[in-house]
Amino acid sequence: MEKDIKMAIRHLKFYYGSVLALKDVSLEILSNKVTALIGPSGCGKTTFLRCLNRMNDIVEGARIEGQILLDGEDILRSDIDVVQIRRRVGMVFQKSNPFPKTIFENVAYGLKIDGIYSRSEITARVERSLKDAALWNEVADRLQQSAMELSGGQQQRLCIARALAIEPEVILMDEPASALDPIATQKVEELLQGLKEKYTIVIVTHNMQQAARVSDFTAFFYLGELIEMDRTEKIFTSPSNKRTEDYITGRFG
Repeated sequence: MEKDIKMAIRHLKFYYGSVLALKDVSLEILSNKVTALIGPSGCGKTTFLRCLNRMNDIVEGARIEGQILLDGEDILRSDIDVVQIRRRVGMVFQKSNPFPKTIFENVAYGLKIDGIYSRSEITARVERSLKDAALWNEVADRLQQSAMELSGGQQQRLCIARALAIEPEVILMDEPASALDPIATQKVEELLQGLKEKYTIVIVTHNMQQAARVSDFTAFFYLGELIEMDRTEKIFTSPSNKRTEDYITGRFG
């Protein structure tokens, strides 16, 4: 089993100033699976997600304790290269945020920052990333058009392609479909099923039906605590904890 663990979180505590936002969270994220994080607003889901690639480092007054192991290496060590960690653990945000550049340049952006200047390699990686993000067929003949002309759903898939271009191992998604219409949401959900063949995915979602549809494992957070984590089917049919059951059945949250 150990070889299937991509990330292992051990006794994670996170503070905003003196406020304890994550209380001793321990869980494991398995390779090539989709793990969903659910729970009411303000329960710590997004804070936890942003710990996984050190995004919370930029929050003033933030402090973190515990371990986050990526392939057995603690990414919270002070001597770790944070830029390298963020290459390996990519992020897709809630609101699509394409750059005011062409579709091609949006996807190529991270490659150039990585020092890749070979035109043929950039072109091949852009095409592959757009195909992996299920967007290529819609944009192949307009790569030099502005990304701002795409629909909301297309822009979000473009942001996913941009994250894929630098070939991360893990993709973090913070409510990637919350601003999208049902058809665009369905496309993003279908996309996740294909992506997990190559990537390990962690997704925060406020939509429980979505968690049930797309994830292999589900973790339920409440008031900064990890209440329960298990296979998604078990969480939604026979959770071990009464609070999980109450949340899933709509008694609170």
